Amino acid sequence: LESFYNKWKDDTLVLDKWFALQSASHHIHSLEHVKELVKHPGFVYTNPNRVRSVLGVFGRLNMLGFHQANGAGYHFLAEQIIKLDAINPQVAARIIAPFTHWRRFDGERQTLMKDTLQLILDNDTLSKDVYEIVSKSLSLS
Repeated sequence: LESFYNKWKDDTLVLDKWFALQSASHHIHSLEHVKELVKHPGFVYTNPNRVRSVLGVFGRLNMLGFHQANGAGYHFLAEQIIKLDAINPQVAARIIAPFTHWRRFDGERQTLMKDTLQLILDNDTLSKDVYEIVSKSLSLS
């Protein structure tokens, strides 16, 4: 992976795919790996495509890492959404989408996802974009 990165680091489209591939990877340490990806020098919160490649893919496609029984994946993505909301509310609103499907999961995960949505909603500086999605999702419970 490092060799591939060094070869293609100047090609943004290829690099977005490089990040997405790793973010979607289903392995036992995938959450820890994604946490490292957001620290990578090639990842920047101000690049919407890069954010979608890492955080969007993690929430939508990495079922093992995102839906951990202890809620760690939910908590991580919520922290990232809150951080991103201050930078780009529209992208943050798109990244939150996996939480809005909480009804599709077992009771424990439903509770964890709703609690995480409430944690996001409780943020004092929440944008209108994210607020609308979170509040609508919670009001349907």
